[in-house]
Amino acid sequence: MNEIITYIFRKPDPKYKSIEGLFNVIAINLKGDVVTKRIQMAFSGGGLKTICNNLTNFKKQANQLYHITGDVHYMALKTGSKTVLTIHDVQSILKTSFIKGLYLKLFWFWLPAFCVSRITVISEFTKKELSIIIPFAKRKVRVVHNPVNPKFQPNAYQFNKVKPTLLLIGTKPNKNLERTIQALETINCKVIIIGKLLDAQVNLLDKLNINYVNKFDLSFDDLYAQYRTCDLVCFASTYEGFGMPIIEAQAIGRPVISSNLGAMKEVAQESACLVDPYKVHAIREGILKLINNDQYREDLISKGFVNIERFQTAKIAHEYLQVYKEILKNNGN
Repeated sequence: MNEIITYIFRKPDPKYKSIEGLFNVIAINLKGDVVTKRIQMAFSGGGLKTICNNLTNFKKQANQLYHITGDVHYMALKTGSKTVLTIHDVQSILKTSFIKGLYLKLFWFWLPAFCVSRITVISEFTKKELSIIIPFAKRKVRVVHNPVNPKFQPNAYQFNKVKPTLLLIGTKPNKNLERTIQALETINCKVIIIGKLLDAQVNLLDKLNINYVNKFDLSFDDLYAQYRTCDLVCFASTYEGFGMPIIEAQAIGRPVISSNLGAMKEVAQESACLVDPYKVHAIREGILKLINNDQYREDLISKGFVNIERFQTAKIAHEYLQVYKEILKNNGN
């Protein structure tokens, strides 16, 4: 192939870099197969003014295949059928008002799904949810998992059983931080929390005398350093489209506690300690099991290394390449 693939990204924001990081890695692995370019939107937000401004500013080029990498799904109205749209999750329309839900469905799901040739989703879980929203476009949907960044490499360490360091990723409601904090009460540990804490979360940490540090707006290297610093990763989220911390931790060689539902169960399979995220005692039991049971912990680390083979960058890049070839073969149909 000697085709041009143009990646369309949302407006850069230092707080949100995950999508950009994923597709930068994909683009590097596609060198030699296709020529990749990138376009970043000039406006951010979800209002009609932002949508109109981004659509107006965009100049479609001939003989290019476009890939909308996420967030700005509505750009499909301008890129047309020779387009791949990646949808990371559908959480935005699950917990919102009826009117706002219709607005989001129209510009982020219905119209884009009608316009593009292929839609990629990052998990079977998201595919099932999406099929309810856009049943008319189910034939367009392909599952392509997220890749683990190759910079995440095994890091040997001595597990601290006396006072382990737990890494918690995210402070938004779906990250389930409050229940995890409650589960840690009286456990002798240090906690690293990634993401700016709310006042209520700080109050809960202080009330339960949790020994913690809070870090946010981290660079990639800084985040990587936190993974290397910790003894285990606790990611008992209530909702994810995928669950990147699971495979990032496993790539470094850290045991993982995650949720026994949705995409997290799909991503981790049997390579993590899966718990009911809605039950504080279940999270607590999982943490204590990982701390106290050496053999179980080592088994999970070994299974983690096996698990991440499914998410190697070269494999995922090849799967995207097959999607591009499928579109080009069918001339955007």
